[in-house]
Amino acid sequence: MSHTYPNVNDTKEIIKQLVSIPSPSGNTEKVISYVESFLKDLDVETRRNRKGGLIATLPGKDNTAHRMLTAHVDTLGAMVKEIKDNGRLKLDLIGGFRYNSIEGEYCEIHTASGEIFTGTILMHQTSVHVYKDAGDAKRNQENMEVRIDAKVENAKDIRELGIEVGDFVSFDPRVQLTENGFIKSRHLDDKASVAILLQLIKRLKAEGITLPYTTHFLISNNEEIGYGGNSNITSETVEYLAVDMGAMGDGQSTDEYTVSICVKDGSGPYHYGLRKNLVALAKRYDIGYKLDIYPYYGSDASAAIRAGHDIVHGLIGPGIDSSHAFERTHEDSLMHTENLLYYYVQSTMVEV
Repeated sequence: MSHTYPNVNDTKEIIKQLVSIPSPSGNTEKVISYVESFLKDLDVETRRNRKGGLIATLPGKDNTAHRMLTAHVDTLGAMVKEIKDNGRLKLDLIGGFRYNSIEGEYCEIHTASGEIFTGTILMHQTSVHVYKDAGDAKRNQENMEVRIDAKVENAKDIRELGIEVGDFVSFDPRVQLTENGFIKSRHLDDKASVAILLQLIKRLKAEGITLPYTTHFLISNNEEIGYGGNSNITSETVEYLAVDMGAMGDGQSTDEYTVSICVKDGSGPYHYGLRKNLVALAKRYDIGYKLDIYPYYGSDASAAIRAGHDIVHGLIGPGIDSSHAFERTHEDSLMHTENLLYYYVQSTMVEV
């Protein structure tokens, strides 16, 4: 039988803290520092790569063969594309999502000087009392804009605030933890998985477990734009497991209550031997799991394969509803994901 989940409330609290730190791809310093501080308190060795990601290492009994686990802390977001003469901002999106998923969202504009201004993302044609096509107009870059919470009437007023083209824009996560175990928030992709990895490391340290293989944990910070986990992989690394959300929808088997084991995504099949080992562990320890294919998806593991690394690659993660929009998962999925990882990092590697 699987372990109980002794730290579910701690995991949910870490998720709440992580999603509350703005970190669109390209502007992740604050959230990386949070993770770095968390691991420092556990006396875990860490280092940063030049891309700004963080690598933590737990020495293992065998240092000739390594494992690497990764989760990404960067999120969807936007940049100021244009400062409009009407006193509003036009956006350029960071990451793969649609404008309709951010309509009406509160946001923050982060200036290069460090100032933060709040605002709301709206259609230009929002008022039904003024615009006949308010409901039918396309939700696109041309029509969507940011209404800044400041007295501005034109582009000159905006620039006098210090706002400029290229400033990052982050979205309000609106995080809520329900009494019956649901976690609702933007950016559960992939901060739920980051929290799981942090709790896994804490659990291993607390139990005094020495892993069979030296194991690296990469907290990547460019996954949403395609290349977060494609470097800093040691030559000794044999197995590379991305921990990222399981995508839900029509035709999918993934749900919010089990761990999703991806067999194939947009990059092609994941390593068959590693997948079978993960399934065997789930069955052995009574861990709830689902096998699934994500048709329009890529991970840090697939990025590493594309970069030419000779590794065994896999992908698992908690099931997340409404990915890249108003996301939700359940503590049961967090539990099953962490338990599978707990037994995986103590297991024997796949034979290659």
